[in-house]
Amino acid sequence: MKAAILEHYSAPLVVREVEPLALGPHDVLVDVGASGVCHSDLSAQRGQYPFELPIVIGHEGAGTVAEVGDAVTLVRPGDKVIASFIPACGRCWQCLRDRSHLCEAGRALGGVPHVSIDGAPRKSMAGLGTMAQQMTVHESSVVKVETDLPFEQLALIGCGVTTGVGSALWAAGVVPGSTVAVFGCGGVGLSTLQGAVIAGAARVIAVDLAPAKLAMARQLGATDIVDAGAGDPVEQIRALTAGRGVDFTFEVVGRPDTMRQAYDAACRGGTVTFVGAMASDLVLPLPANDLHSSAKRLIGSAYGSAQVRRHMPQLVALAQTGRLDLASMVSATVPLEKVNDAFEAIESGEVVRTVLVP
Repeated sequence: MKAAILEHYSAPLVVREVEPLALGPHDVLVDVGASGVCHSDLSAQRGQYPFELPIVIGHEGAGTVAEVGDAVTLVRPGDKVIASFIPACGRCWQCLRDRSHLCEAGRALGGVPHVSIDGAPRKSMAGLGTMAQQMTVHESSVVKVETDLPFEQLALIGCGVTTGVGSALWAAGVVPGSTVAVFGCGGVGLSTLQGAVIAGAARVIAVDLAPAKLAMARQLGATDIVDAGAGDPVEQIRALTAGRGVDFTFEVVGRPDTMRQAYDAACRGGTVTFVGAMASDLVLPLPANDLHSSAKRLIGSAYGSAQVRRHMPQLVALAQTGRLDLASMVSATVPLEKVNDAFEAIESGEVVRTVLVP
């Protein structure tokens, strides 16, 4: 099978033949239908995550089960599945407390080789490796869905959509009639925005520098847009909210300046949610007395606090009924061999999501 391989950091990916290893008792072989290109994949290519190279890249995808190990109980051949880059083992301390987004099995499963590259067993990103024609994963890393939605749309649920929509619905808990500001309108930010709309927010303010992304935000339900390059976005948000700020802010960029803006744009008693992936050594100074006296609430959102076996089918249902727009978020669909072009597009900020098809 063909797969996109990261051989050297900050170098182009190489698409070439690799061999799947024999299935273990709980392994599932999936024919990949589509794989999204997420900014985290770009961060991986740049060396932000310490991998043992070479490695099969990709963590956002969907496909059809081709074969299962003899102890697999969650899926069977022919099932349509979405890959979950954080597994949901259902047995660890976190899963038993309804916190599968913090499942303790993830590190161990990510360290299990599933492919042979040049005759040596190698790992796949997040235990998945979605940028391939096939991927071998543990059964706890896939979620069965019953739908006619195309794989190009389902793939997005594997990471960006679940992370974004979930941050609004399940992490922060946006309530009907509230006011919301979303800083950063890439794939995850636009999903966060849609989550706020689904939750019934009365006012949803999209903040970005790119006119095309702000236009897309308006299309997906933003009531107001703020061009961060046209003046202080915090002051612009306050001008829209009688000087108070909003009930919920979401930072979906992962930078200290926008994180501080999200904090400052929240009203007293508001909730500030950090969604964007950030550098591991980032430190964010905040005014402790203001945090205390304003009674603001700070939240870190991991995978949108999603319980994937329950919530991914719900997201599919929202998409099927038109409440969640996945089709508009697919900027382009390209063959696997064009993976480096897709990485260049996401780095330039010109796309919401490029989707690879084998």
